[in-house]
Amino acid sequence: MIESTAHETELPASETCWALLERVLASVQLHRAPRLREFLSYVGQRSLKDGCGHVHEQEIGVEVFRRPEGYDTSVDNIVRANATELRKRIEAYFESEGLNETLIMEIPRGSYVPVFRHRPAKTEIAPASMVIAGVSVFEPPKEIPIALPASRPRRGMLFALIVAVATIVVLAYGCLTLWIENRAVHRTFYAWEYSPSVATFWSGFLGSSPDTDIVMSDAFFKLAQDLTKKSFTLNDYLSRSYVAELMAEEKSPEAREIIGKVSAWSSGNSNHLSLARRILALDPLGKSIHLYYARDYTPDLIKKDNVILLGSVITNPWDGLFDSRLNFTVKLEGDNSSAIVNRAPAAGEQDIYKRTDSVGYCVVAYLPNPNSNGKILIIEGTTVEATEAGGDFLLSENQLSNLQKMLHGNDLPYFELLLKTSQVRGTPFIATIQTYRIYPNQH
Repeated sequence: MIESTAHETELPASETCWALLERVLASVQLHRAPRLREFLSYVGQRSLKDGCGHVHEQEIGVEVFRRPEGYDTSVDNIVRANATELRKRIEAYFESEGLNETLIMEIPRGSYVPVFRHRPAKTEIAPASMVIAGVSVFEPPKEIPIALPASRPRRGMLFALIVAVATIVVLAYGCLTLWIENRAVHRTFYAWEYSPSVATFWSGFLGSSPDTDIVMSDAFFKLAQDLTKKSFTLNDYLSRSYVAELMAEEKSPEAREIIGKVSAWSSGNSNHLSLARRILALDPLGKSIHLYYARDYTPDLIKKDNVILLGSVITNPWDGLFDSRLNFTVKLEGDNSSAIVNRAPAAGEQDIYKRTDSVGYCVVAYLPNPNSNGKILIIEGTTVEATEAGGDFLLSENQLSNLQKMLHGNDLPYFELLLKTSQVRGTPFIATIQTYRIYPNQH
């Protein structure tokens, strides 16, 4: 929709409106929000390209958020919640990056169709020296001579010097105190920088560029594989064909409805979430590291960002992109338990490492991303406790220091570790290196 005020004689063309919408889509405010970008692109397409004056909430839920046809919008408010966030980000664009835009776009409350209007002209304030009707509005005052004493008493000069020196000393002391306090605060929030081995490894993920994405596992993805007794790929996950297969096996309409609702939730594991929080704590201001659920992640980000994948390929389908590059990989056995396959066993190594009730295994893989402009870190265990133990290994100064000694260098090459972990249900205890591979030529 395009609005105009009484003072505007020309309405903005739809091409102009579409160009503005594309600039908003490419803005910093929406750069890291793929679903909000898809939301805005869809309603813009329906409004500007298709000529629709109204877009229904349920239509957006089905087309953008992959909800099933006819879902209950009174129960599932995902469209309304995302619309509120989208409105905030559009407003932020016009207050910052789009400050000089002559056209403004907004999505009014109660509607999902973008509205465009001309930005009101800024009111100019007449300068002080402006002349109106031949009369000067402001004339600078005439200089008034000030008589200064020919000399100042020597005692007064000495007092002024003492005051100046005292002021400098006080200011210097204040600056030193602030510096010490700021350093103490920095050490509290960025304690990892003062652990040499931890800093060596994690500095590559916490620089200014590129950003680092933590991608959580999806508990429902594993459940679907357990119920169907099938393995699904990343393509199955992105197309949601695995949900269709699961529904096809259910005869009850009520069960299919429940599957449709549960499959749309972002559901991770509490152990993985706990580990993600400890990694996020390395960047307390959130400048470099961002958290995603597996279903909200997109392929374009994995090409340009550093990526940390939590969970095995059974629970995190994004691991499948790198499975062919790994020597150690997690596979699901017939009893729904996991094991580690050693594709090229060295002398003294096993072909397969099976977990028990008290012993698990975790693969930690540190590799370049597909475009070699970032880093990939995969932490996948045979259990959620083993995955958490693998993450704890990478956050431990003692463990990383021992790894540096084992690899004979401070600068760690790309590597794969097979860690053996001890655990009780819900709690990992310790992780030790069972065997490893290094890839120095990939740097």
